[in-house]
Amino acid sequence: YNLINNGVYKCGFSTKQEAYNVASTNVCKGLQKCETLLQNQTYLNGDKITESDLLLLPTILRYDGVYSPLFRAGGVHTRIRDYPGIQRWLEHCWEAYDLERTIDVEDACLSYYRQLFPLNPGGLLPNPPITLEAMGLRK
Repeated sequence: YNLINNGVYKCGFSTKQEAYNVASTNVCKGLQKCETLLQNQTYLNGDKITESDLLLLPTILRYDGVYSPLFRAGGVHTRIRDYPGIQRWLEHCWEAYDLERTIDVEDACLSYYRQLFPLNPGGLLPNPPITLEAMGLRK
């Protein structure tokens, strides 16, 4: 939680370079820790979904669309698809739990660009926008 879920917000709302550097490094460490775990197992804690997976899922769903480009979390060029274990986990959760029925990822991402004036004073939306296809969640 602290490295990724909280870390992305520490990146986005940092007002000092040193604080951003620490937070961004922690996000990368958290992603690498998850990647290591998910290379050899289905979920973060083994073969059953746990609260850890449920807490991480919303952040990972918004990572490529918001947290990396707008919050600069882990550096602006960090993408979930660069972590094959996390990407596989995300795709599995998306399909196994029919998440498309319960969350509009595109709208969830765009709302950050519309509502966070301090981070996006011009209200500019990404072009091209984040899509489920770009995230590997819709073929």
